[in-house]
Amino acid sequence: MIRSVVRGFGAHLPDRIMKNSDLEGVVETSDEWIVQRTGIRQRHIAGEGETTASLGEMAARQALERANMTPADIDLIICATSTPDNTFPATAVNIQNRLGMHHGAAFDLQAVCSGFIFAVTTADSYIKSGLAKRVLVIGAETFSRILDWNDRTTCVLFGDGAGAIVLEAAEGEGTTADRGVLTAHLRSDGAHRDKLYVDGGPSTTGTVGHLRMQGREVFKHAVGMITDVIEAAYAATGIGSEDIDWFVPHQANRRIIDASARKLGIDDSKVVVTVDHHGNTSAASIPLALAEAASDGRIKQGDLVLLEAMGGGFTWGSVLLRW
Repeated sequence: MIRSVVRGFGAHLPDRIMKNSDLEGVVETSDEWIVQRTGIRQRHIAGEGETTASLGEMAARQALERANMTPADIDLIICATSTPDNTFPATAVNIQNRLGMHHGAAFDLQAVCSGFIFAVTTADSYIKSGLAKRVLVIGAETFSRILDWNDRTTCVLFGDGAGAIVLEAAEGEGTTADRGVLTAHLRSDGAHRDKLYVDGGPSTTGTVGHLRMQGREVFKHAVGMITDVIEAAYAATGIGSEDIDWFVPHQANRRIIDASARKLGIDDSKVVVTVDHHGNTSAASIPLALAEAASDGRIKQGDLVLLEAMGGGFTWGSVLLRW
């Protein structure tokens, strides 16, 4: 059977670093308060001239280089983002043009923090159906542009950045020993919209708006929803937590990450954590974490890697793949 195999990965972060101590002069907060509740110590903030597309382009170029490919080899670009450069055209089309790619197709996918999981699942579907052979999947965000810097419950959580992978069609035996995406599971429930949303948009206020979140409500639902889609992945493959080499969760909050790993029985040594130095980069968080763990040698070819995320909507999902 056809599998979608990771051939390359990339990441890019803005130069500017904002530490918790820097936020003490912006809102009523402290490094101790932020670390205790979130595990975050710093985040990267996009500067003048840096946009979601420019960050995504840099991550994409790095992924292509590692895959030993050029834009000419790519059939499709999917960019997961909630902070596009423009209402339209899609940021993916902007990135396509920046890469000098004038063939194939490119589109954005919006599932907030679950965006990269949804994008990988979509790319896998394109590849398995034969509609594409090679897909560039990007998660890119400039969440600093939609934050209310007077709201200490949200502005301390988020950062900017981009990550990318190249997926390529390859023959597999149809077993869990295959390299590539083994199974993917997506969910959403719009009844939770008001728990995590942006209070603006072209069709409602005509403005961009600011991020709003009911933190306790999000935390209350997070672990159960994450467990749901991971157990679905286990059921589909016969794989269990003891078989996982690396758990790469969405980097939203260290307490959610730890609680999820404990509930699933995944040892702390197998959990990739970047939230302390990236903050929550929404759709960029998983590809950024993947790139860090793969570039430093933790994630190796043949490793079984479990990805999961939950985002506004609510949306949530999991991808199980062999690197």
